[in-house]
Amino acid sequence: MKKFLPEDFKVTSKITLKDSQTKLVIDDADDELKKLRKKLGKLQDTMYAHGKYAVLVCLQGMDTSGKDSLIREVFKGFNSRGVVVHSFKVPTELELNHDYLWRHYIALPARGKFGIFNRTHYENVLVTRVHPGYILGEDIPTVNSMEDIDDAFWNARFEQINNFEKHIAQNGTIIFKFFLNLSKKEQKHRLLRRLEKQEKNWKFSPDDLKERILWDAYQDCYEDAINRTSKPHAPWYTIPADDKDSARYLVAKIMYDTLKKYDDIQEPELDDDIKANLELYKKQLESE
Repeated sequence: MKKFLPEDFKVTSKITLKDSQTKLVIDDADDELKKLRKKLGKLQDTMYAHGKYAVLVCLQGMDTSGKDSLIREVFKGFNSRGVVVHSFKVPTELELNHDYLWRHYIALPARGKFGIFNRTHYENVLVTRVHPGYILGEDIPTVNSMEDIDDAFWNARFEQINNFEKHIAQNGTIIFKFFLNLSKKEQKHRLLRRLEKQEKNWKFSPDDLKERILWDAYQDCYEDAINRTSKPHAPWYTIPADDKDSARYLVAKIMYDTLKKYDDIQEPELDDDIKANLELYKKQLESE
C-alpha cells in the first residue's frame, strides 16, 4: 500500500474544488482501517487518562458524502465514554435566541474526550450563504433586511469563526476539519440508491433534489470557506469521498498520524506512595 501523509490532503494554500480529487481507491482500505481503529482507541484511552487535550473532529460535505457511516466505522473502536457526536440541524427556537456559535460552544468536547461535529459551525457560512434569507431569522440587531447581508457581513462572520477556533485551540483543543469531497455524479448514484432500496428510502427527502440544483453555489461557498479558514491550528483536509472505504481510512490515518506527534500525551504517573504499596494492595485483595 502506498503511504499517505496528512500533508497530502491538508489545505495549506488556495485551492480550487473543481480541480480537487474526488475519487481515490486505496487497496485494502477496510482492513487497514480496522488496524487504525484499534490504535486510535488505545490512543483515546491514553488521552482520556492524560486529560489535557480535547479533540474536535469537524465533518462537512454535500448530502450523501458519507458523514454518518464514516463516524460509525472510524470511531467504532472507541470507548463510548470518550467520544460524543453532535449533529447540527436547523436551529431550534432556543438556539436562535443565542448567537449562532452558542450551540457549538456548549457542544465542545471536554479535555480527554473526542467531540465529533456532523455538520458544523460552518453551516453558518454555507447553507446561510446559499440561502441568505435564513439570516433574518437570527434576529441580529444590525441585520434588518437582505441588503444588510453584504460582503462586510460575511467577512465579519469568517473572522468570528477563525477567532472561535483560535481560542479553543489555544486552550487545549486539537482541531481536525474534514471536507468530504464528493463528485456530483457520485451524489446522483447515492440518491438513486436511496430511492431504489427500500431500506434506504427513509434517508431520502425531496429537499435533497432542491439542494442538488444549487450544487455550484454550494461548491463556491465551500471553496471560499475552506480557503479563508484553513489555519495551522485548525487546518482543513480535503478528502476524496467517492469511495467510502478509502475516505474513512484517510480520515483515521490523518487523525492518528497527527495525534502521535503530541509526545507529551502520556498516561499519568502513579503517586509515589501508591506505586510503593502496589504489592500491599494486591495482598489485601487476595487475602479477602
